[in-house]
Amino acid sequence: MFPFSFREFLDSKGIDASGELSTKRRLLVQKAFEDYWETGGFPEVLAVPRQVRLKTHQEYFHAVLFRDLVERHDVSHPKAVSDLAHWLVDNIASPYSVNRLTGYLKSLGHNAPKSAVSDYLTWFEDAYFFFSVRLFDASLARSHSNPKKAYCVDHAVIPSLASGVLVNSGHLLENLVFNGLRRAFPDIFYGKTKAGREVDFVVPVRARPPLLVQSCESLADPQTKKREVSALTEAMRELGCMAGTIVTRAEDERIDTDSGTIKVVPIWKFLLVLPEATE
Repeated sequence: MFPFSFREFLDSKGIDASGELSTKRRLLVQKAFEDYWETGGFPEVLAVPRQVRLKTHQEYFHAVLFRDLVERHDVSHPKAVSDLAHWLVDNIASPYSVNRLTGYLKSLGHNAPKSAVSDYLTWFEDAYFFFSVRLFDASLARSHSNPKKAYCVDHAVIPSLASGVLVNSGHLLENLVFNGLRRAFPDIFYGKTKAGREVDFVVPVRARPPLLVQSCESLADPQTKKREVSALTEAMRELGCMAGTIVTRAEDERIDTDSGTIKVVPIWKFLLVLPEATE
């Protein structure tokens, strides 16, 4: 099971986000989102002090690590699994390959073969803690051979587990977008255009062109906006999509391009318009 979605979080607070939002209700929803951004969706941490939340998240992590992986699969090198998990937390939403992870563990003195590392990643996904996203490609071989990206089941867990003091908030936003999509759609990929520009999420939809979603904290910088719009426009053209979405922290606008329409939406609104969870 997933932690609370944003809509479920609002329900737990008694906030009605259905239908057309009045100015007052919209402000209430936006304020509630800031709380959701800070606490995440695990029900036990919604109304506790920050230090208790951090400790609870860490306890969840260790429970998953040792109960769902080490004990369940009789892992002979639990420290290797723990070090791998911490690497994934510190590099959330960043590309990885099994070869790279195997080399990293080897540099720490672990004798974990590639097959074991692949197993660890699969077990994390089975435990609903980390999810891997492959490249969207018609060739299954190319999709599997390219680097993957990992996301955590709850964006707020990442700062609680990260080794650094500062966590990339853009990666947290991307993780939250992934979780919203993953609750609604079983298959999520990332994309690359022929020119090498990356689209954060490509979501296959039956009998329709895929959904294309880009995540970016802010489009205020002209160069950032140009980069994000160009990547999405290229992907729309190559995949035959007439629409794309850029999810931001606060911006809300419509951009018309030669390939179709790009909707720029704030994250709180994006999460509320997604379909209900499939599982």
